[in-house]
Amino acid sequence: MSKILYLPTRYYPAISGAEFYFQRMAEILISKYKYTIDIFTSDGIDFKSLRDSKGKVIKSNDKYFNNVNNLSINRYSINYNNSLNDKIKKIKKIPAYRILDISDDSLKAYLKNGPYLYDLINFFLNSKNQNYDLIHTTFYPYFNLIISLILGKLTYKPTICTPFFHFSNPRYLNSDLLSVLKKFDKLIACTNLEKRKLITLLEIPNSSIEVIPMGVDYEKFNINPNSTEFYNFKQKFFKPNEKKFKMVLFCGYKNYEKGAISILKAIPFIIKKYSKIYFVFIGPSTTAFNMELSKIQKMKNLRIINFTPDNLTGYYDKKKIAAFIETDLYVMPSRSDAFGIAFLEAWASGKPVIGANIGATPEVIRNNIDGLLVEFDNHIDIAEKIIYLLKKKRIKNALGSQGKKKVFESHKWDAIAKKTNELYQKLIISNELK
Repeated sequence: MSKILYLPTRYYPAISGAEFYFQRMAEILISKYKYTIDIFTSDGIDFKSLRDSKGKVIKSNDKYFNNVNNLSINRYSINYNNSLNDKIKKIKKIPAYRILDISDDSLKAYLKNGPYLYDLINFFLNSKNQNYDLIHTTFYPYFNLIISLILGKLTYKPTICTPFFHFSNPRYLNSDLLSVLKKFDKLIACTNLEKRKLITLLEIPNSSIEVIPMGVDYEKFNINPNSTEFYNFKQKFFKPNEKKFKMVLFCGYKNYEKGAISILKAIPFIIKKYSKIYFVFIGPSTTAFNMELSKIQKMKNLRIINFTPDNLTGYYDKKKIAAFIETDLYVMPSRSDAFGIAFLEAWASGKPVIGANIGATPEVIRNNIDGLLVEFDNHIDIAEKIIYLLKKKRIKNALGSQGKKKVFESHKWDAIAKKTNELYQKLIISNELK
């Protein structure tokens, strides 16, 4: 069967939708469609590590360094010591790169974002390491996209990028960064909104982009809370006399872009009208989040449970799954989501969601059908929508049921892998006929 190269920016234990998407695609395509998939990536864990030596990287003695769920991972150390001019000179000497006709400004912009992996480029310059039928990379706007395009030219094989394009974030609209996306043989957009935006910005034909949404392991979140395998979140973390208190969940990077800080700002307004409530935050923390949290920590009736990746055993940590199943609603009012896998996890658990009315989210969340939309960074709007759902049990349950039905019908990872396999085969066969 076909041999595919995956070149993600990072890989588990780095946690975000892009990493998990590649992980699940690799696992399913190998087991179900008999692909051979090689995964090459950086040793970075957090975003800071992609360009700054003070960031967090995975150590070579870590149990996940070379293997994740029986998948071999090839991690390369990020080169921090080279100057920008030195990096540019080295890349421009590669014949395959010169064929790409990428501007100096574009190359400079990608090198500044990192991760700079010249040792990985050197590995692929050896013809013995170029035996692939297709190259797939993620996510924009990081330097592994350039590496993918170089290898595509070296091997004369098709290249795909799933950019997870956050078009509502001004940083993503840099013309020097955008121009590189035109070089790929195919882009995969998560939504039709993302596709239309990319077509307009890149001035490329409709056929250049395939829409394939994100998925969820439905069965993981469809567990009976009364079963022996279930981890009772409220029983473990709520006080004994507070088991019937309501719960609001956020899962993701605890930053401004994801809306975590906006939720913190909304909490004082919520507690004034609904005091019997817990707020649960799961995900990597940030300085800005911790500073905002410190402002409200002495509030009366404040109940916050705060998890970081160090508190979890993996993407499907039993505490995380239980939190989704036991929460009353899921809130992630983000402007930096090309889709939002966490919305699918909440729906798989039968819970309603609240997201921001910006970017691709209005296509993902059907307002007043399976969730509610709020204005981005409007903590009053967020507070009012949370209080509304907590008080309207019938509406809350109806939204969660519609979301669960949608996930079951069209967002299981097996369905996403099937569409991805069809696209791969179409590109591979087309390339062989050239």
